[in-house]
Amino acid sequence: MFKSFLRYKYKSILILISAVAAIASIFLITALGNGIISMYASMLKTDGDIIVMQKGVADTFFSDINRSLLAPIANIKGVATAQGVIVGAGAIESIPIAGIYGVTDNRMSNYHLTRGHYPKGIEVMIGESIATILNYPKQIHLMGKTFQVSGIYQSDIGFENGGVVIPIAQAQTLFHKSASFLLVSLDKITQNTDSVIRKIQHLNPDIEVKSTTEFIDNYNQFKIIRISSGVIASISFFMGFLAIVSLMSMMINDRRYEFGIKRAMGISKFKIIRDVILEVLVLTLIAFFIAYGVSLVLLNVLEHIDKFQGYLSGEIDARLFITLLIGSTFMAMLGAAIPAWIAARIDPIILINKGQ
Repeated sequence: MFKSFLRYKYKSILILISAVAAIASIFLITALGNGIISMYASMLKTDGDIIVMQKGVADTFFSDINRSLLAPIANIKGVATAQGVIVGAGAIESIPIAGIYGVTDNRMSNYHLTRGHYPKGIEVMIGESIATILNYPKQIHLMGKTFQVSGIYQSDIGFENGGVVIPIAQAQTLFHKSASFLLVSLDKITQNTDSVIRKIQHLNPDIEVKSTTEFIDNYNQFKIIRISSGVIASISFFMGFLAIVSLMSMMINDRRYEFGIKRAMGISKFKIIRDVILEVLVLTLIAFFIAYGVSLVLLNVLEHIDKFQGYLSGEIDARLFITLLIGSTFMAMLGAAIPAWIAARIDPIILINKGQ
């Protein structure tokens, strides 16, 4: 059945390469989009069952919420901790842009120190990625101000590992806001999150209170990332498989004589088409797993390139794996079945004569 791979080895190799490129491209594009969403979501979920931000703003970067709400929120029954966070970005020395996180004292312990101490006053601590790029500096210039580096921290979240953490009071002077959002964590015995959300909402009509899960599911920026990566990946995917269909048509055109002989021997059109589809299915599955392996290697390489500061992190989940497996095999089988069906229904004598 698979002797045609060797007989038409160059076309088979071209089909294999095209399939690997098409599948790997959608793996990489989608995984990088998922990675960005996953990193930001992980940052919010750290000690955050509930997020509180300014009402009516489209993005946490533009939100400004008063930290005076932290005390009354902390006094609500069922609340374990309430933390303030300012998120922003700015140039740091030779690095054109990096994440800047102003946090309250009770959030500092979320960052694992590898050297030094947590910042106080006009001190900052920097992520391991930035520390490596800047050769572990003693001080840095941040948005026109000079800060002493108190320590180096490490985080599994690329955004944070490639960023700078400063006391929220210092971040307030840099970004002219009290807090971008507040993160509220509940104690272990509290089951009714909605009740706590309602109580927080009653504190101020100008705030918006959501569970972090609901916020992540409905965050506009995440929707834009998902849609954009999906569109780009789909275009790349279909362009790749368009090449596969073209190559399959060329291969099947070269095999007209073979099909004609099979038809003359009484082999049914169904069996001819089935054999072709099985050949392409095996070739596509080989390409799929090669592409999966290549994608994992490339994602790991991208994640550890210092220049990217840890911001590029891909995530291939089970849903993406299964969806792409089904989609790629379906497209390949369809691309093989159509030209095979057209060839198989032609009179055997014509196929033999044209093949010769």
